[in-house]
Amino acid sequence: MVRIKERYLLVNIIYPPSPGRASGRETVVPELVVQHQPTVDKLTPPVLLKALRAEVANLFGDYGSGALEGHLSVKYHALATSTFILRCARAHYKMLWAALTMMTRVPVKDGRLCIFRVVRVSGTMRKAEEEAIRQARKLILAAKESPPSPATTALPPQNLRGHEAAE
Repeated sequence: MVRIKERYLLVNIIYPPSPGRASGRETVVPELVVQHQPTVDKLTPPVLLKALRAEVANLFGDYGSGALEGHLSVKYHALATSTFILRCARAHYKMLWAALTMMTRVPVKDGRLCIFRVVRVSGTMRKAEEEAIRQARKLILAAKESPPSPATTALPPQNLRGHEAAE
């Protein structure tokens, strides 16, 4: 029996700072934290898969749709860290990577501008999970140590879900 070879893509969603988010309250936020904000609750694994399949179909047509049809799945999805792990066939992971690169918005209604950054391509789920943990620790340490930048001082405080905090 032949083993099915798969690849796991660890992906981060990075949000560029938007200049129009100024409010009356001025809080100082490090630029690193601004880029790694939590994702909206509406982004669920089925919504993400639907958007990825549509982007693959747009870029590669019927061939791309057929190649990824049975093998594409979301194995891990964390809204707080804007991180997810995708599983696909080893022969077609580059098509999926290209589709992620071309996506410019969170695939929900009125989705924000974002960058889908493939952090790691792995042959096992365990190595992808380890890298996700390593990235989260690195982000926490960098956020604690980084000084606030003057360009990002106009953001309102937010809770863990990305909504503005009520005072």
